[in-house]
Amino acid sequence: MENEWTDKRMDDFAGRIDRFEANVDRRFDKVDGRFDKVDARFDKVDARFDRFEAKIDAKLDRLTFTVWGAIAAAAVVKFLFG
Repeated sequence: MENEWTDKRMDDFAGRIDRFEANVDRRFDKVDGRFDKVDARFDKVDARFDRFEAKIDAKLDRLTFTVWGAIAAAAVVKFLFG
């Protein structure tokens, strides 16, 4: 009689564990879905930063060219007019 009662309790425990696992899996699936949405938002932000970075790089390249041109012009003026 005692074995039958113990077996039933073990079966009940195994059933609760299975339900708990299923519940945890569902929750993790929901969390994964939320992370997918967040990842998509970060992808949009990354694209914006890439465009911004390209603009800044272009402006810095022009500025660098202008500064080096001014330095070269100043060197030529200094060389010619002492």
